[in-house]
Amino acid sequence: MNATVVVTSVHEALRKQPIREFLAEFLSTYVMMVFGLGSVAHMVLGDKKHGSYLGVNLGFGFGVTMGVYVAGNVSGAHMNAAVTFTSCALGRMSWKKFPIYVLGQFLGSFTAAATIYGLFYSIIRFSGGELTVTGPTATAGIFATYLPDHMTLWRGFLDEVLLTGMLQLCLFAITDKKNPEFQGSQALVIGILVVIIGVSLGMNSGYAINPSRDLPPRFFTYLAGWGKQVFRAGDNWWWVPVVAPLLGAYLGGIIYLVFIGSNTPEKPEKLEDSAALEDHRVSVLPKTSHDPSVAPTNRSSVSSPLTSASVAHTNRSAISPSFTPVSGAPIKKSSVQPAPTVRDSMHVEHF
Repeated sequence: MNATVVVTSVHEALRKQPIREFLAEFLSTYVMMVFGLGSVAHMVLGDKKHGSYLGVNLGFGFGVTMGVYVAGNVSGAHMNAAVTFTSCALGRMSWKKFPIYVLGQFLGSFTAAATIYGLFYSIIRFSGGELTVTGPTATAGIFATYLPDHMTLWRGFLDEVLLTGMLQLCLFAITDKKNPEFQGSQALVIGILVVIIGVSLGMNSGYAINPSRDLPPRFFTYLAGWGKQVFRAGDNWWWVPVVAPLLGAYLGGIIYLVFIGSNTPEKPEKLEDSAALEDHRVSVLPKTSHDPSVAPTNRSSVSSPLTSASVAHTNRSAISPSFTPVSGAPIKKSSVQPAPTVRDSMHVEHF
């Protein structure tokens, strides 16, 4: 009995929207990070025989695609604290959801780092039993980004701002409802976008472009034995992949909305009101004679809520030889024209 109550309570709790969004962000981020970090582990530990830099880009890119498929219908599958921040800052989402989304992303990323550490326990043997952050046998780079020797701290900061700005600008374009080219293929195109950023611009700073991708795994390495050096390396680089993506995503979102989003024309609406459509059809009927003998017939045909084909039939019956006007005056056939057929009036409906 108690077990039934517990199951019912858990089921009711899982149906609440905030909890569903939290779990969606957790699971989608976990999926993305397992594929992404796993591809990095192959490159580092496989001595370039089982992995490559291109493989890393494909792992993260299509990991993002799988994450979108997992949670896109529930939370939108942000998987990125910078994307969530921009959505809130630009009024697309309530700030109340910000901690829910980010907490789910951070926990999912942290859990993925623990999973990869467990799967690739050969990390310890690769580095000779010592977990190092820098050097030829460094393994901390499997989990987080580190600044290379040819980059300075502030150049790396600008690099992360630019790359995340490009990411957010393209995300707004791909998910824009006024842009029908990507409808139904957003998940795949977003994954390809991440691959493109990596293969073209990822060399300088490792293209973290996501606080949820970098900080939780870095914190895991701190706890797992790599020590404080994970925060001190690269002139205290750790804060740049957290702050720079927030600024870059915000700027990229503003640029798209100002230059593109606010100027995208809407599709012309089709005439759906049948009454309005009949008014347009009746309005194109040719004028008839002012002969009082035929005036009653024309008034009845115009006021009747019939289609243009029906109006034409009424006019033809009005000029039938069996019809005898009240005044006895002969009807001028040349003054009464049949209404245009339905085919002739289709251009009005399309317009």
